Amino acid sequence: MTSRPATIGQLRDSGWESVPVKEELRRNAMRKIAAGEQLFPGVLGYDDTVLPQLENALLAGHDVIFLGERGQAKTRMIRSLVQLLDEWLPVIAGSEINDDPYEPVSRHARDLVAEKGDEAPIEWVSRETRFGEKLATPDTSIADLIGEVDPIKVAEGRYLSDELTLHYGLVPRTNRGIFAINELPDLAERIQVGLLNVLEERDVQIRGYKVRLPLDVMLVASANPDDYTNRGRIITPLKDRFGSQIRTHYPLELETEVAIAKQESRSLDVPGKRVAVPEFLAEVVAQLSHLARSSPHVNQRSGVSVRLTVANNETLLANAMRRALRGGEDEVVPRVSDLDALVASTAGKIELDTVEEGRDEQIVENLVKAALLTTWRAHCNIGSLVDVVGSFDEGRVVHAGEDVPSAHYVELVADVPALRPHVQELIGDDESPAMVASAVEFLLEGLHLSKRLNKDAIGGRATYRGRG
Repeated sequence: MTSRPATIGQLRDSGWESVPVKEELRRNAMRKIAAGEQLFPGVLGYDDTVLPQLENALLAGHDVIFLGERGQAKTRMIRSLVQLLDEWLPVIAGSEINDDPYEPVSRHARDLVAEKGDEAPIEWVSRETRFGEKLATPDTSIADLIGEVDPIKVAEGRYLSDELTLHYGLVPRTNRGIFAINELPDLAERIQVGLLNVLEERDVQIRGYKVRLPLDVMLVASANPDDYTNRGRIITPLKDRFGSQIRTHYPLELETEVAIAKQESRSLDVPGKRVAVPEFLAEVVAQLSHLARSSPHVNQRSGVSVRLTVANNETLLANAMRRALRGGEDEVVPRVSDLDALVASTAGKIELDTVEEGRDEQIVENLVKAALLTTWRAHCNIGSLVDVVGSFDEGRVVHAGEDVPSAHYVELVADVPALRPHVQELIGDDESPAMVASAVEFLLEGLHLSKRLNKDAIGGRATYRGRG
């Protein structure tokens, strides 16, 4: 930073040129697209739907509004826009609103340039400081967004009409940057009018004093479609300000949901123990969310966030960890018996359409069973498991659950050779005892849900037997 220009004169001699923030974003987006780089790393499932629209909006220099239910990466994409700004930007030293050294806006910056000319000092601000964000709430005021007269500055002896008495709000302080408003329809209509004034006419009245603020801001907003049409609305002149309206969506494919859960879930490492989640159980967790999004018992207007998948993934692993610690297991690998723990993490993240008392837990349990059966059918062929079912018809009884050690399942596979190829197909070369236990429980539970085996369950314990 010490080698960068320190005055307006030095900045001009360096050849630096000032460009509007939308042109800056456009230029950097063009460079990344041409180089084949990802503009929004970490955003999965939108490559063919949302991201092309967003790239078009950037290239066109549009303000953007994202419409979508909760948990659809709207905020992540908005915050990722910061990485398309230049790493450093020169501003007039001491400026509260990132004044352009060549075209100062605030009274402080204009006076400083008028007094010192090319010797006026400048500062360099990072791209992260050029992003402003506000969650729209009914109590949000014009002072929050635009500004207000600072009574302390008036008490110091300045006149009320002096522009230096102003305390700038979030929008002016994000001048030459990106300003984001989350849940825009929740913003009172009269406040939306004030925001429009700054963004369109550039003139804003603060306590009767007219201040001209030709701000350079990219406006990005998010809204839930339910709020957009019912709880609140965006006034027509402000809606007209957005050049692009982009609709987001939940993952369309199960593989995408699994990948998001892996990416977003907290790492639950246990010293001295191996931690792993079998792929088929990760799919069960993702499938649960997919089924909930089409269930008549779940309020679809509220949505089923991807956060449900992430939370369930973490809960499943946490329950396996607790079981491994209590049982002295060397590995932390979830099993079907750990799926019961998902009721707690699921119930708080979906809204159920039921009027019957106590039905919530039953609905979630049925969703878990349906997710497991759907996943089981994708991995297993019921016709190839005839020999396994036959061994139970001959009187075999298998105990499963939290208190059954992994070694017990390894012995079962040795006793029932028909199980081995199906276990290997599920876990591949990873034949550790904990993985074998997980695969065996998955196979047995699938056979039960397919009505090939009977199951007696009490608490965290289960007994599988033939139907004969």
